[in-house]
Amino acid sequence: MKIIAYSYTDPLFEPAPDRFIWGWEVDRVYQDLGERAQLQQLLQDCQTETPDYLLIRRLEELGDSVQDVCHHLSEIESLGIKLIATNSEIQTQDLELKKAALLQLLNEIQQNQRSRRIRQGHARNRIKALPPPGKAPYGYRRGKDRYALDRSAAPVVKDFFEQFLLYGSLRGAVRYLEQKHGKKISVSTGRQWLTNPVYRGDLEYQNGEVISNTHVPIISREEAAQVERILRRNRRMPPRTASAPRSLSGLVVCGECHSSMTVSRVTTFRKDREYLYLRPTACPKQPKCKAIPYEQVLEQTIEGICRDLPRAVAGINMPDMDKIKSGIAGTIATKQDILSQLPNLTATGILDTETAELRAYKLRTEISELQSRLAQLPPVNLREIAQAVSIPQFWLDLSESERRFYFREFIRQIEISRHESTLHLQLLFIF
Repeated sequence: MKIIAYSYTDPLFEPAPDRFIWGWEVDRVYQDLGERAQLQQLLQDCQTETPDYLLIRRLEELGDSVQDVCHHLSEIESLGIKLIATNSEIQTQDLELKKAALLQLLNEIQQNQRSRRIRQGHARNRIKALPPPGKAPYGYRRGKDRYALDRSAAPVVKDFFEQFLLYGSLRGAVRYLEQKHGKKISVSTGRQWLTNPVYRGDLEYQNGEVISNTHVPIISREEAAQVERILRRNRRMPPRTASAPRSLSGLVVCGECHSSMTVSRVTTFRKDREYLYLRPTACPKQPKCKAIPYEQVLEQTIEGICRDLPRAVAGINMPDMDKIKSGIAGTIATKQDILSQLPNLTATGILDTETAELRAYKLRTEISELQSRLAQLPPVNLREIAQAVSIPQFWLDLSESERRFYFREFIRQIEISRHESTLHLQLLFIF
């Protein structure tokens, strides 16, 4: 018994299947990519040596139209070959029954081929780095072959990003947008703006692949990397502490009751003076743990960072970040050089246009992935930062919002324990 298999793949939007997907012991597999030369070879081979079974995944792979499918089915039937479509409802080995069933499935085949043509059109647009179908994101308008800035909306989006970078609060940036520009968006929409590659000048398609530098960005690469770091940092924080005005908010935990501590504000009768305290939010003890003066904890936190941070960083076995960055940058440069050679290869006839476009698309997606990896790396060497921030005056010269930013870059938690009238702080760093 001889069994052969045939598959058709459009390289624009789908990968070629594994040759061992059939679940049968197949004598030969015919695979077409984009054209159907192997299908014609299959039919010619069957004229000289007829197999017992032909395996295919779907009926519509036998042609680009219903007429082509019917024509090839008739040829296969005339040769006495038993056809099995593994991904189709038709599983009978009786060709006459299959032919009758085909009449019932003509509509389904037409719909599948129409869907395939739509996917082919989208894939061609994707390979040419054209915007995906649908309305342009807020801040842009659809141009002839790329997104163009909407001069009235782009400044609003830019202001939103700047507000988020300044204070690190998504909800705060959403409120600011409504107050200043009258643009009301939900928090989930704001989060989509922050993570949408389109505002970085990139295009992301439905298959998850990203192509860089396809249109004018609203934020720079450096700003985008900073947004990603703030979002990752905020995920570690308790809810509603990202926009807290005090630098220690969300970081302090009571060592006695293990409850998180919040900042409380107390004023005098005429409100001419203000006192800040840290108190447990859910202390189970009786009597409850006492509040602690905020300034006292802040001073000891700065002292602890200056004392412990360089030692903690020195104990980390860190890779050479400069070497890693230069390696990634070198790989990007190599791929960009290959990309620049494709027009010449096409002009000299070494590559046809379709092959060159596919290669260019693959290179662009690989470059985008490398740029994303590069952006996720720390901006400078951690040891150098540790030395710079180990000076007490550095912290004293910062505002509360600036101090909050740096605290959350290094500290995961501050645990306070009391020994009689003395406070002891244990700083847990994020690394």
